[in-house]
Amino acid sequence: MGSPSQATGTINDDDAAGGIVRFSAANYNTTESSGSTTITVERVGDTSQEVTVDYAGPDDSAGTTVVPCSTISGLATPRCDFTTTLGTLRFAAGETSKTFTVLISQDNYVEGAETLTLTLSNLTGGATFGTPSTATLTIADDATEPPASPIDDAQNFVRQHYHDFLNREPDPAGLAFWTNQILACGNNVQCIEETRISVSASFFLSIEFQDTGYLVERLYKVSYGDALGNSTIGPPHTLPVPNVKFIEFMRDTQKISQGLVVLQPGWETVLENNKQAFVAEFVQRPRFATAYPTTLTPAALVDALFAHAGVTPSTTDRDDAINEFGAAPNTAGLAARARVLRRVAEISTLRTNESNRAFVLMQYFGYLRRNPDAAQDTDHSGYEFWLTKLNQFNGNFIDAEMVKAFISSIEYRQKFAQ
Repeated sequence: MGSPSQATGTINDDDAAGGIVRFSAANYNTTESSGSTTITVERVGDTSQEVTVDYAGPDDSAGTTVVPCSTISGLATPRCDFTTTLGTLRFAAGETSKTFTVLISQDNYVEGAETLTLTLSNLTGGATFGTPSTATLTIADDATEPPASPIDDAQNFVRQHYHDFLNREPDPAGLAFWTNQILACGNNVQCIEETRISVSASFFLSIEFQDTGYLVERLYKVSYGDALGNSTIGPPHTLPVPNVKFIEFMRDTQKISQGLVVLQPGWETVLENNKQAFVAEFVQRPRFATAYPTTLTPAALVDALFAHAGVTPSTTDRDDAINEFGAAPNTAGLAARARVLRRVAEISTLRTNESNRAFVLMQYFGYLRRNPDAAQDTDHSGYEFWLTKLNQFNGNFIDAEMVKAFISSIEYRQKFAQ
């Protein structure tokens, strides 16, 4: 993403080709117990053209130090107080207002009001930035904090999972269903623990996550292969790790899941449209264009994607992918490039092969909101430990005690209470 625009004064040129884009206010307010708040971006002046603009909040996922959530600084942080938010707003011709949501986390720290800065950047379509192009969101502390950790409350536990894995507020039916799974245990401590683990894992295994967040992870795998991580389990060594970073994952998952609530009327259409739009944009990024010049033959591109995926395709799968380009001698066709990338990313063999690696990665992205080698870790030793254990148990997360370990970890629990 580009640098945020820092407007120094009000722009009055309403005749700009794409109009003036700005926040609807310089300051927004919400409460810690709200769950979420809606931010409005408006366009004034000439609205005859399509315009896009990126929005973002702070990100600390790659930091080398950890600021405890109990620290009182007046600043809200994404690991503690809200879910990292970033994405793109698209104003169609004639549209004058768009919104995005900031998801708010509940804790029981007495910390006073906390603020975060929201920014606009990467404006397209001939529009210009107006004032304000940055805005402050203030999260007011609860008047009375919960006496116990909010994450031990069944409903808040479920709600937080919607934030962490699906990037949205829960729909009422889904919230009630998963909450009642836990409440049905009554006071049976063992039942509560086991059900919380099953409910938690269900978010990763859900159709909604599998076709959004997990698809994003596979698209990076197919496009760029593996990255190299370092581990100190045994003699220091390197190991292949997923290529996608937390901030990339959050940006792209929020794009591909925009407006999606599985099982609501029309969700299949929303999902399919989102997939098509996202993959079409993905193959136009400079990184992908550099990795795969349009001068490549269709066979060369297809073979490279399958090689990065670690999948040996059947003759039929390979031929079908190559035939997306018809008789073209090169791979200049953007629509065909997108269809081919998606074909490989959605092949069942890759879904199966990559599942354990993605599951472990999402423990860090979802619960801890950071890269596996960011503080409190310094390398991929923890990632390797859990992947090895999950593989030993053939993907059985219950027997591997992986989900249990993350949701009971000090790092996770201290996000919500001391």
